[in-house]
Amino acid sequence: MNLRISFLLVILSIHSLMGFCEIRLPRLISDGAVMQRDTELKLWGWAAPDEVIALHFNEQTYSAKADELGNWWINLPPQPAGGPYEMVFEGSNKITLRNLLFGEVWLCSGQSNMELTMQRLQDQYPDIIKNSANPQIRQFLVPDKYDFHGPNDDLESGTWKEANPDQIFEFSGVAYFYALELYHRYQVPVGLINAAMGGSPVEAWMSEDALRKFPDAFAELQRFKNPSLIQEIEQEDNARRDRWYEDIADKDQGLNKGAEWFTAHLDDADWKEMEVPNAWADQDLGYMNGVVWFRKTVNVSNNMAGKEASLWLGRIVDQDSVYVNGVFVGTTGYQYPPRKYTIPAGILTSGENTITVRIINQAGRGGFIHDKPYFLAVAQDSIDLRGMWKYKPGVKMGPLQGPTFVRWKPGGLYNKMIAPLTNYQIRGVIWYQGESNTNDPKTYASSFPDLIQDWRNAWQIGDFPFLFVQLANFMEETPEPTESAWAELRQAQLGTLSLPNTGMAVSIDLGVWNDIHPLNKKDVGKRLAQLAFAMAYGEANTAFSPIPQSHKFLKSKVKITFANDGDALMAKNKEPLSYFEISADGKTFVKAQASIQGNQVTVWNDQISQPVAVRYAWANNPLQANLYSSNGLPASPFEIRK
Repeated sequence: MNLRISFLLVILSIHSLMGFCEIRLPRLISDGAVMQRDTELKLWGWAAPDEVIALHFNEQTYSAKADELGNWWINLPPQPAGGPYEMVFEGSNKITLRNLLFGEVWLCSGQSNMELTMQRLQDQYPDIIKNSANPQIRQFLVPDKYDFHGPNDDLESGTWKEANPDQIFEFSGVAYFYALELYHRYQVPVGLINAAMGGSPVEAWMSEDALRKFPDAFAELQRFKNPSLIQEIEQEDNARRDRWYEDIADKDQGLNKGAEWFTAHLDDADWKEMEVPNAWADQDLGYMNGVVWFRKTVNVSNNMAGKEASLWLGRIVDQDSVYVNGVFVGTTGYQYPPRKYTIPAGILTSGENTITVRIINQAGRGGFIHDKPYFLAVAQDSIDLRGMWKYKPGVKMGPLQGPTFVRWKPGGLYNKMIAPLTNYQIRGVIWYQGESNTNDPKTYASSFPDLIQDWRNAWQIGDFPFLFVQLANFMEETPEPTESAWAELRQAQLGTLSLPNTGMAVSIDLGVWNDIHPLNKKDVGKRLAQLAFAMAYGEANTAFSPIPQSHKFLKSKVKITFANDGDALMAKNKEPLSYFEISADGKTFVKAQASIQGNQVTVWNDQISQPVAVRYAWANNPLQANLYSSNGLPASPFEIRK
């Protein structure tokens, strides 16, 4: 028997064991799918070698024959927007797909600000969620998986879901608001393929070939192809974490049996007091990791007593368990989600009630985050919980070393979450990512454009629109000029616009200082959609944020010409332009004056005679930056050097 026949027999055996004797479709091609309108589509799947597959659709029949490895594909001619339709695939078995639509398909990817769901936004947009029923808007949620060994040909799970009040909570907030804009504009179905993972750096989304240009990332991918290494790392991480939490459980004085500190009538006369919200590192307690207990007594009116209540405790670093009158009402395991707990009816009593919060801080600055809501409420009555709370340390620990996030390592998300999608026709990509690369903005200036080219090479449909969100403002304001890794990364994103058919939604005014996940996802989606109207659908006169187009360094001033200014540039609220900086040596920057003339801004400082660099909104959180277009969109932060 020759080698080729032996090889085919092995393949046949494998296919038989895996159930490939019947035709099989990829997860994306399933009930409820939205397929890209007005372009030839590749419909593909697997079957026995040489098996003939027929597709019956819209009174037409198309056929294909599987190759010797069982792969087959059918090219479907362009279809106009519409539906619902049925497709029947027939070979040794029959598969009927129902409720199919043709419309606009967009891949939505990045890290947590793209992943953030409508569930997190339900208090922000209750009416929108209530009225979200629209079978023409659908999402396919790609499962969060990684694989370092090579591109996968299919996803492990996933289904298409329609937007409605029951299912909308799984939708990406940014992607949903983007889809709403497209649907309202064009009245065609919109399909969202949601492939995003919180915390993921750009390298995780790049193919192995694309990573070759980045030696450190490429070498790390090779390392993590070793499953024994991953197992060893995960075992060490789990063991270290388990030991730390076991020590906490054993040593926390507040958990002493029979004298637990969450009981309603605990004598806490010897507890100290602290202003809440606050990080306890800024109070008498100082830097401390481990467990700190907090208690507050509030007076509840007869009107509130006995009723179900809402307890909002802002954000807490890192973990909390909450008790009301000794009854456990909720817990949150990490720092980012808002603390919103329901107190069941019958727990609140008239008069004094005690709220107890047990906080576990693993590392860094533990405590309650400023400028978040802290209250107890029943219907229209509420009690403000800000102010003095009693506190007492339960146990002091050394910081817990963080885990190795294997799922974020280079190449893994591309292989498992992107490669299986590349046969599926898309209109383009919307992308929100970058926070996890602020440790190395200079590399991002190369890796992010390379990711875009990498994906375009994978899809082989040309330079499809790639629309991305520039990092929002975050962290505390800095009143004086300073260096900023977040500003550097925004500059890298701005530079990526040199690639054809790319667009950037500026969100420098949409963030909040104390939350890396700002809740205003509606405006982010709208700004991305404005880019799409022009770049994907050819509309004129759409609103873009101003970006620097050209510049001249004069003897004592810098003159910058902007694109996308609307009718003209303007200073928001008619105040003097702020957050401009200028430098005579490219290293030391000072505040600068600036003035607008049409689509130009002139920048100067009377003490700088020969400027060589100018910056705008160069800070983690340049909240007061106020250069806008006449259509109300903020200008991009930037740095220009001579």
